[in-house]
Amino acid sequence: MSGIYCRVFQAGMKEANYFLGYRMPDCLEGAGCLKRLPALIRSKGADQLLVVTDPNLVKLGLAAKLTDLLDHEGLHYTVFSGVEPNPTSDNVEAGFKVYQDHGCRALVALGGGAPIDCAKAIAAKSVHPHKTVAQLQGILKVHAKIPLLFAIPTTAGTGSETTVAAVIIDSATHHKASINDPSILPHYAVLDPELTQGLPPKVTATTGMDALCHAVEAYTNHTYNTELENFLAREAVRLIHDNLLKAYHDGKDLEARGEMQKAAFYAGRAFTRGCVGYVHAVGHTLGGLYGVPHGLAMSIILPHVMRQYGPAVYDSLSELADACGIEGRTNAEKAHAFIRWIEAMKEEMQIPEGAEMIQEKDIPQIIAWAMEEANPLYPTPVTWGNEDFAELIAELRKERA
Repeated sequence: MSGIYCRVFQAGMKEANYFLGYRMPDCLEGAGCLKRLPALIRSKGADQLLVVTDPNLVKLGLAAKLTDLLDHEGLHYTVFSGVEPNPTSDNVEAGFKVYQDHGCRALVALGGGAPIDCAKAIAAKSVHPHKTVAQLQGILKVHAKIPLLFAIPTTAGTGSETTVAAVIIDSATHHKASINDPSILPHYAVLDPELTQGLPPKVTATTGMDALCHAVEAYTNHTYNTELENFLAREAVRLIHDNLLKAYHDGKDLEARGEMQKAAFYAGRAFTRGCVGYVHAVGHTLGGLYGVPHGLAMSIILPHVMRQYGPAVYDSLSELADACGIEGRTNAEKAHAFIRWIEAMKEEMQIPEGAEMIQEKDIPQIIAWAMEEANPLYPTPVTWGNEDFAELIAELRKERA
């Protein structure tokens, strides 16, 4: 697909974006704000809830914190916890069956990006019950009012509580793709840092780097952004610069945890309009083929893509460096210093430098899927073809000393 075609398509999308009605969900914020959610749900006339979560949160007792509050308010609910770390179309179909069988009329998603994305996909299915997940994936395939959806993130990374995307793996093909539609944006988000205090340092690291990736990719893409997206991306990067390592080293630091939740929320809203780029396009393939957690894939790939973009991102990265107080004499120096900061954080948080799991036989499929996802939709600073993706993958697979 030619670069000229991609840019023409993106120019059309830029104009279309003005008619898509982007918004942010209404928020409950602050330590302990989860306790206020049941009253909010009742005030909105919602009952017969489907609570979507994952087995680990049930095991850790976080799901019980929510359901105890729902019980106290006298709300009726059914729990669906069959969500995998990379949610699949089978997970969505199973959750939708529970939604139907129990006469549910609203959804509450509790967890990281996986349960929230799965809940968004179940909501999409509820208004298109005869369509498969694959038929809903793509751009503007839902286009209908979904049931009330309340999102409660327990990580500070994906920003799924404020995005129009639900990333789902096709159970048959292992292809990871998004449902992209403003219709599936949650109506309410609960940003309670107490829910992230129990995160292991490794999860804190990779989810925080996922948020950084969202902000950096949105900011280095120019075409679709307004001043709002650029402001939110810069602010998200600043918050991550100031707080991620604090949260990583001291999981009980509620202030750092809260700031990271805010960063993830801002970054999610920034890329909702500004889009992501080739980090995500390649990273999604690693999740689909090898089960690599999304945040880990983003963490590994981000600095490699930014370095390969070269001069096309020097101005943007230098502005992000300025937001963080990272110095340099020229824009190029500041851009490289910014990339080195990302790599230094990865090293301190023990995140691998490369992606040795990539198998030679899978490279053509990785490139094909990445091209299909990214071109022409993502307004990346440089338009890549097969050779560019092959160069990135070779760098990711390079043996490290």
